[in-house]
Amino acid sequence: MKKHNFYAGPSILSEYTIKNTAAAVENFAGTGLSILEVSHRSKEFVAVVDEARALVKELLDIPAGYEVVFLGGGASMQFCMVPYNLLQNKAAYLDTGTWASNAIKEAKIFGEVDVVATSKDANYTFIPKDYVVPSDADYFHFTSNNTIFGTEMRYDPDVNVPLVSDMSSDIFSRPVDVSKYAVIYAGAQKNLAPAGVTIAIVREDALGKVTRPIPTMLNYQTHIKKESMFNTPPVLPIFSALQTLKFYKELGGVKVLEKKNIEKAAILYDEIDRNKLFIGTAALEDRSIMNVCFVMNEEYKELEAEFAAFAASKGMVGIKGHRSVGGFRASIYNAMPKSSVEALVEVMKEFERQH
Repeated sequence: MKKHNFYAGPSILSEYTIKNTAAAVENFAGTGLSILEVSHRSKEFVAVVDEARALVKELLDIPAGYEVVFLGGGASMQFCMVPYNLLQNKAAYLDTGTWASNAIKEAKIFGEVDVVATSKDANYTFIPKDYVVPSDADYFHFTSNNTIFGTEMRYDPDVNVPLVSDMSSDIFSRPVDVSKYAVIYAGAQKNLAPAGVTIAIVREDALGKVTRPIPTMLNYQTHIKKESMFNTPPVLPIFSALQTLKFYKELGGVKVLEKKNIEKAAILYDEIDRNKLFIGTAALEDRSIMNVCFVMNEEYKELEAEFAAFAASKGMVGIKGHRSVGGFRASIYNAMPKSSVEALVEVMKEFERQH
């Protein structure tokens, strides 16, 4: 039976990425060595990093003055790296979910944090809109897509301070005006590569302004200067990331991916809204096109476990909601084919017919 992978992360990767990575595990770039054992300083692997960096810049149309680095530690490490490097006096944060609140907690170690708005009281079911970002903030940080709650900011906010965004779960899913940002970061394990590498896009003139000493490994300038080779980088995930970036370019780039993603999400949301058994959890205007969250309608709550088992029996993998919210979550990242979304919709329709 075909499996349809709706896991939130680590998550689905394209067949292109998986096949090319598998081949490199056997024999990388004709070296006769596995990508698992090759030196990160070999000319063959340096070429991988150089090409991956160039493709990130091309696909996101990154202007001059920015550098792309490949780091370890996940987006969670960026929660402290960002304020370490950028927060001198005060930073503004938008609280839209678990990962946003984790980022806020880390930033408070380094200085004053102004939480300009939160949707916590509504269990993060919407993105706050009418907030004011103080003009004396060193930066404004937001999480563009909230995987647990299924909300997304599919736009670049207009504020009068530099932007910082955690785009872990929706990077490359839409065009971004990078020129508005001081830092964009993303854990790779949702739209790019296996877990283990984090991408950071950093505006160089935003650095070097804080007075505190920064530990070498946590200083963006270290990794920019050494072209992501200050220490041994996560070799295999970077290689896989390059395959994904090449695949995205072959498909036609980020605008093409955005169109596909909007179409896939509409198919699933339309069924959630039509089907009497289910109800979406996110505010309509803030629905994520990456993570579709839904629950059983109140009068059918007792069917939740039965639907989970039924969906699993039909090859639907990973649709259980996050443990903190329950219900269901279908993560439909860039690599998710429309046919898998349609298969899930058919399962929902079949289950409705039975009840």
